[in-house]
Amino acid sequence: MKGYLTTISIVVFSLTLSSCFKLKKAKGLPDDGQLHGVAPTSRASMGTPLNMVFIPPGTFHMGPSDEDISYNYITRNRQVSIPGFWMDKTEITNNQYRQFVNWTRDSLAFKILFGSGINKSNDTMAVDWKKMATVKYDRNTIEKLNELNLAPDNRLYGKPEIDPDKIVYRIEYYDLASAAKRDNAGLNKSNFIIRADQKIYPDTLVWMRDFSYSYNEPLTKIYFSHPSYGNYPVVGINWKQAVAFCHWRTHIQNAYLEKKRLVTNGDYRLPSEGEWEYAARGGLTNSMYPWGNPYLRNKKGCLLANFKPGRGNYAEDGGFYTVRADAYWPNQYGLYNMAGNVAEWTGSYFYEGAYNLMSDLSPDIRYEAKDSDRPREKRKVVRGGSWKDIAYFLQVSTRNYEYQDTAKSYIGFRCVIDLTPKMKR
Repeated sequence: MKGYLTTISIVVFSLTLSSCFKLKKAKGLPDDGQLHGVAPTSRASMGTPLNMVFIPPGTFHMGPSDEDISYNYITRNRQVSIPGFWMDKTEITNNQYRQFVNWTRDSLAFKILFGSGINKSNDTMAVDWKKMATVKYDRNTIEKLNELNLAPDNRLYGKPEIDPDKIVYRIEYYDLASAAKRDNAGLNKSNFIIRADQKIYPDTLVWMRDFSYSYNEPLTKIYFSHPSYGNYPVVGINWKQAVAFCHWRTHIQNAYLEKKRLVTNGDYRLPSEGEWEYAARGGLTNSMYPWGNPYLRNKKGCLLANFKPGRGNYAEDGGFYTVRADAYWPNQYGLYNMAGNVAEWTGSYFYEGAYNLMSDLSPDIRYEAKDSDRPREKRKVVRGGSWKDIAYFLQVSTRNYEYQDTAKSYIGFRCVIDLTPKMKR
């Protein structure tokens, strides 16, 4: 009997050394010689994700619900099944993205003000957020942040300011797709760790770059910085920056859960194009738009989305450029602006014949393009249409693409997360 308990204790102790396995103590098991099982953890889990809605699992016909007017055959209709997931109710807003920018800025500033500086190869210093809460970004403080500031030649009237290009977020994750390949079985985990530095400040010049012979300079100056646009969708974000945001959002969530001794759950990510289309349809079958009918106006004659009506009466739908992320009516799942306002990045690689290759079980094609790859390998699927698009691009089945390192004034994003079944409340 004594030897039996000792054996169990050794097994439990060895497993708890790994962060992946935190098991109940053996003393909780009845000594009856039967198989009872040991739960991975007895701690409480995270709550319902803030401002997200649950998209239930189901089956739908992915592809056009009407004639393929472009006749390019890149959206062949087929039946697929999608597992359940959580999705942001709205596109990520300027205020939400600013939290990411400020967190990254503060973490870098801490290492300058209280440490030995940034860009140190052996830096393992943790940020003390209580100390950073006492820091005010006045002129005296900013003058101390030489490593983050604009060079003197780039300043207006000599005023010290933080250089947006120096606000860089470090991404670290396991490349599970490579680790899952049979040829890589048995290799050390370090072979699959991806580390990358990503500039995260929005490209505010997109408002001027995207439209030739057009005066949009005011939006370049104030769209991301002015509080009046706080609840508008963030734009000027390329695909790589959107992915970095998802990594950061996962990081701050898990840091909080671990601090509270709660179980970490799923990771935030960009939706696959199959998930995006399924969510946009709102549970409706063969609908052209998220609201379910083939018309762009309701029975009162009001336009149902922010896009380019007619021949370019941009103001007719109530918004000249973008509108608030929660404008108009949500679809049946409670998602806002799945058509119009801003188009949205997905995590999927754009390939014309993708529908012929993808599985009918949670379909997706992904490719992590490197900077050295050919341009066509950097194409990512963009869905939903935007404030500057005609109605065709608002259809839930319309596929479009943009290059992963390119930002636009009409492309934003929203996140999804996969959680355990008990989170489905």
